[in-house]
Amino acid sequence: MSKPLSLPFDPIARADELWTRHWGGVPSMGAITSIMRAQQILLGQVDAVVRPYGLTFARYEALVLLTFSKAGELPMSKIGERLMVHPTSVTNTVDRLVSAGLVAKRPNPNDGRGTLASITDKGREIVESATRDLVAMDFGLSAYDAEECGEIFALLRPLRIAAGDFEES
Repeated sequence: MSKPLSLPFDPIARADELWTRHWGGVPSMGAITSIMRAQQILLGQVDAVVRPYGLTFARYEALVLLTFSKAGELPMSKIGERLMVHPTSVTNTVDRLVSAGLVAKRPNPNDGRGTLASITDKGREIVESATRDLVAMDFGLSAYDAEECGEIFALLRPLRIAAGDFEES
């Protein structure tokens, strides 16, 4: 896939100018458009790094979550809760990881209706390799230094709190 040609102007700044002329200044329009474009850029870059491992970023996140769990396994419901995704998405993600031999599923002995997902040795190897590659490319954020990454995190935190992702402590 070839890289698109760069425009001689910032299309988001241009849209903001036109928006302002038509509807008045709304700084949040330029901000959201920039955030959505950044998400496209970052997801494309990160997915390109994890794709050779047979992963998407969502599958990579699930493997990392399982890696960080005490026993290397979690109930499917807990995976969805921690990754903040719908149960159907968790099932799809985990089933693809199972098909690739990176995760195993079994009935949850503590919950007769639940299922546990556990990372396999192959899954651990893959997540370690993919993580090395993602860290090497700064997760696509090499345009920013550590302090700026911290600022981005802090700027987006109130949005996540307002969305109910977690309670402010």
